[in-house]
Amino acid sequence: MRRSTLPLRTAGQIAAVAAALMVPLLDAGAVSAQQPPQACGNNGAGFDQWLAGFKQQAIAQGVSPRTVAAALNGITYDANVVGTDRGQKVFAQSFFEFSDRMVANYRIQQGRALIQKNQALFDRIEQQFGVPGAVLVAFWGLETDFGAFMGDKNTLRSVASLAWDCRRAEMFRTQLMAALKIIDRGDLTPQTMRGPWAGELGQFQFLPDHYWNYGVDFDGDGRVDLIRSAPDALASAANYIKALGWQRGQPWLEEIRVPPNLPWDQADLSIKLPRAQWARFGVARAGGGPLPADNLPASVLLPMGRSGPAFLVYPNFNVFTEWNNSLTYATSAAYLAARVAGAPPFNRGAGKAIPVLSQSQVIELQRLLNARGHHVGRVDGITGSATRQAVKVEQMRLGLPADSYPTPDLLAALRAGR
Repeated sequence: MRRSTLPLRTAGQIAAVAAALMVPLLDAGAVSAQQPPQACGNNGAGFDQWLAGFKQQAIAQGVSPRTVAAALNGITYDANVVGTDRGQKVFAQSFFEFSDRMVANYRIQQGRALIQKNQALFDRIEQQFGVPGAVLVAFWGLETDFGAFMGDKNTLRSVASLAWDCRRAEMFRTQLMAALKIIDRGDLTPQTMRGPWAGELGQFQFLPDHYWNYGVDFDGDGRVDLIRSAPDALASAANYIKALGWQRGQPWLEEIRVPPNLPWDQADLSIKLPRAQWARFGVARAGGGPLPADNLPASVLLPMGRSGPAFLVYPNFNVFTEWNNSLTYATSAAYLAARVAGAPPFNRGAGKAIPVLSQSQVIELQRLLNARGHHVGRVDGITGSATRQAVKVEQMRLGLPADSYPTPDLLAALRAGR
């Protein structure tokens, strides 16, 4: 599930933004390219020949010739889709920027209303999969505004074009094969298989491979329809979340108060301590009450550094980062779920503006960190886990509070060669 810096988010832009946020890195699976590496590219030359070979592969994997013909005959290469994929920007918004727009009051209220209106359905889903309604409607609201904006591009043409392009050919050939299997099973037709440019489908923006592997017929009509059936879509999302490791009845995120003398270097998603230990450090619940002195493992998350809001996140929070590996998206989704479940708005922190590095400044910071021997991964302007870890190490070296949050002061110190 992908990152993006596309503008967020008017209603008419939901599908495009969802596409930019929701393309995961998948195992290519068993679909072989059957082509030398140079037999693909960012133009249509050779596309028809490759597609003819792919049709034969699909039939060999058990897809009926009738389905293959109905789905792929007449499909043409879409250079615009490939250009969009190659030119997409990374997801570099801060938690405040993203959550202020996306965790909107109307999503909170509509999410609660949908649960109340369909309580029996949500209860049945939770009983079977263990996933509460608040978590489901959080993803539902962020991905498609509860099914209102799912995209209208020809999914088969988009996925076939991306399967031909060299950049992520194997991944999208897996998606194209899954799309054919979905049609062959009778769930969708080529005409109803429509969505954003990158091939996601339905009310939760599943890629075809996820649709095929985790889709559930929950309304009992004999088809898995994640586009038109809300029960199918919700149950399928719950099935996927369960597969990602959701623990029934366990929390995922709660706001906390942290003391000014907290060992800031312990505020790290990779560090999980019992709640009793966080309580000994002086961490309390947002309302001031004590944390339970138990052994439930938890991490302190400071998405805007020590001056911003603070959260205690539990093992179930990992599901949000698996759904989308952007920490900003994952934290916002978990916070939206908490708000739907009844949590109040978070405390914005110290009351003064928290500095946010621009994308170009983060790129400069990443280059300086790499020059000091750190390995932040791709230099892309995203403050991901590797960048945050390197920031913490440098903060500790410089005697700064090691909250893993990149600041202008840290950037200035590294520029000066300190």
